[in-house]
Amino acid sequence: MLDLAGSETTDVSQPRGVVACALYREGQRERDIAVEEIGALAGSDGGIIWLGLHEPDEALLGVLKPQLGLHELMIEDANQAHQRPKLDVYDNALFIVLRTAQLTGREIQYGETHLIVGKGFVVSIRHGASASYAEVRQRCERNPELLRLGESAILYAILDFVGDNYFPIIDKISEELQVLEDDIFSTMPATEKIERIYRLRAGLLNMRHAVGPMIEICNQLRRHDFPGRSSAIRPYLRDVHDHVLLVNEAIVDLRERLTAAFEASLLLSAPRQNEIVKKLGSWAAILAVPTAIAGIYGMNFKYMPELEWTFGYPAALLVISVYIIVFEGPPGSSIPLGEHD
Repeated sequence: MLDLAGSETTDVSQPRGVVACALYREGQRERDIAVEEIGALAGSDGGIIWLGLHEPDEALLGVLKPQLGLHELMIEDANQAHQRPKLDVYDNALFIVLRTAQLTGREIQYGETHLIVGKGFVVSIRHGASASYAEVRQRCERNPELLRLGESAILYAILDFVGDNYFPIIDKISEELQVLEDDIFSTMPATEKIERIYRLRAGLLNMRHAVGPMIEICNQLRRHDFPGRSSAIRPYLRDVHDHVLLVNEAIVDLRERLTAAFEASLLLSAPRQNEIVKKLGSWAAILAVPTAIAGIYGMNFKYMPELEWTFGYPAALLVISVYIIVFEGPPGSSIPLGEHD
């Protein structure tokens, strides 16, 4: 059953932060269990416990520590969001941190998932805007053959779900970049183009921080054994690895296109900037002589040439006017500034 937030719930009364806690055996969901039963049932008679948590508090994680024999550093990391993506190997369990991303309307939301995988149990912990794994659980329950592969099958299903959620975001960024490329040659203000390029670049950077480490995590899972791993899971992990590589290649391609769009925008704006500089230079040249004349006659000296001449002031104005007309053109002239030889 689903709650209003789209998260899976159970019929067993659970503490706050527990989304679902179920016992699986031979690829089938046997029953929902309470958190207090985990220690006694994990790994018993081939049973697997899948515990789903959403932003659990320290007290809840403290209950899991003795029941599953988890290392205190693992509990400490699981309680803290904003971890870097990684894979830590402990004596009896793996601790994996994934950065998740999902498209909600037109907005990209980033979250975090922590996975604890050991013999007889899988704990998935969601932080932030991470999508519910109710859909993943339902997929697994509809595929008993896969679920019979044990803990590694659940791990694969979550990794595959996280990787698949990257593709709609890449498609969205690609669409926005295509629109931007079409607008590069339009009369859109350069500042607006730069702002759009910056937003797309930030989105790609966030995706790279999520996808890049996941490639290495998949590689490590393929190369090394871990508690609860089935030898039959290798092709599935390779499939996830291939999907994540496709996303990473798409990110590289989009970054190259974005760089080309930025360079094209600069090249197109360069002639306009040069024209502005030419006009400013022309105005500076035109105003140089009038400024010099005004500066000379503005000095406060008693003895100056033509100071007491009756026509001195009109003569200075006449020189300035003639100079401006000669170099700028007569009133109404359409000769653009900056094109004089």
